[in-house]
Amino acid sequence: MVSDNKTLDKVYTAQNSEQLMDAYKDWATKYDSDTVCEFGYVAHIESAKALDKALDDKECRILDAGCGTGLVAEELSKLGYTQMDALDYSKEMLEKAAVKKLYQDYIQADLNAPLDMPDDSYDAVVCTGTFTYGHVKPHAFNELVRVSKPGGIVCFTIREGAFEDYDYRSQMLKIEQENNWELLEMQDTDYLKNEGVRCKMCTYRVTK
Repeated sequence: MVSDNKTLDKVYTAQNSEQLMDAYKDWATKYDSDTVCEFGYVAHIESAKALDKALDDKECRILDAGCGTGLVAEELSKLGYTQMDALDYSKEMLEKAAVKKLYQDYIQADLNAPLDMPDDSYDAVVCTGTFTYGHVKPHAFNELVRVSKPGGIVCFTIREGAFEDYDYRSQMLKIEQENNWELLEMQDTDYLKNEGVRCKMCTYRVTK
C-alpha cells in the first residue's frame, strides 16, 4: 500500500519490525502534530468513545496496546479513566507517552509476538491505529483476548483497505466461533479525515 503522503508511506510500507521502528523513531517528535493537525487523525477520539460506551467502571484497568504517544489515553483521561498501562514496540513513542504522565506502567513489546504478561491481566484493552498496513497482523487478536479478563472489553480499529487485504475478519470470526469473544459493535468511522481514510471500529466482550 502506498499513500500520497511520504511520512505515512514510510510507515505503511515497512517490510519488517526493524523498518517500522526506524520510521517511528524518526517520526516520534512530530507524531501528534502530524497525525492530528495535518492528517486529521481522529481514531483516538472514536476509540475512547467506543471503549467508554462498553465499560461501566472508571477504575477498571486498561491496556493501551500500540499506545504511540498516548493520544487514546488523553481522551480516556478526559472521560475519567486513570488506571492505564502503555504498550508499544517503539521506545521513542513510549518516551513521548511518558511525558504526558497518564500511565501507570510502560511496556515495550511487539504485538506481533506473544506478550510477556499473565492471562487475564486487564479489564479492557484498547488498540488503535495498529491493525493497518505494515503493522500488526490478525493473529495478534488472540493475545489481546488472552490478557483480558473474562467479561473484559477489547476495542480496536482496523484501517480500511487493510481490513480486506490482510483478511482481519476471518480471524475475528474464528475467535467468535471458538467462543472466546462476542461482538458488541462494529461500525465504519473516520480515521484520517484529511486523507479521506476511514476504519472499522470494533468492540468485543471476552467470553472465555
